[in-house]
Amino acid sequence: MKTIKYSGVCALFLVILTTSLPIQAEQGDWLVRVRGIVIHPNDSSGRISGIANTGVEVDTQAVPELDITYMFHRNWGVEVIAGIANHNISLKGNGLALPSGMDLFDTWVLPPTVTLQYHFLPDNNIRPYVGLGVNYTAFLWNDATDRLESMIGPVDVDVDHSWGLAAQVGVDITVKDNWFVNFDLKYIDIDTTATLKTGGGRLRVNVDVDPFVFGAGIGYRF
Repeated sequence: MKTIKYSGVCALFLVILTTSLPIQAEQGDWLVRVRGIVIHPNDSSGRISGIANTGVEVDTQAVPELDITYMFHRNWGVEVIAGIANHNISLKGNGLALPSGMDLFDTWVLPPTVTLQYHFLPDNNIRPYVGLGVNYTAFLWNDATDRLESMIGPVDVDVDHSWGLAAQVGVDITVKDNWFVNFDLKYIDIDTTATLKTGGGRLRVNVDVDPFVFGAGIGYRF
């Protein structure tokens, strides 16, 4: 009787152990994540067309994001992210006879980013990683605010696209089977020049956006 009970306990322990084992990362796996991200610019700018005591600021935004990682080795993967955000650019300083903090224009920012990742513990339930890669940022549908145009007339806004480096740290945590939660932090080097064309000439400003991107979401391993 004791032998039967002991065998039953061993069998139950074996079932619990095997069902709690982590999903092992394998070469050829695809990791698909859906995140909510907060884009917080670590921005700085030069003067607007040489006018003292002026500059611009870029606001913080929260948006959804999709990313896909292909594991070409148990420890190594390539991640591609896709997302788009609308940012407001406001005046800093008062050298243009406009109120400081006034929104000048908004722009849609499309920042496709590719990183090479190293995953430290591919066989664990908790799998940290780091990544380094390149970012291309396109500034689309730039539009001066109605308030600005009501004060100085029609304004045509042009923002240069940007190439830069991107770095990241993150972690995947197994929830059940192939499902996991993800936490991720990126720093992206984004430098651009914005030009506002008015009837009276051009206003130009150099801007280092350089955002920190905080992300959290859920993923699935295929």
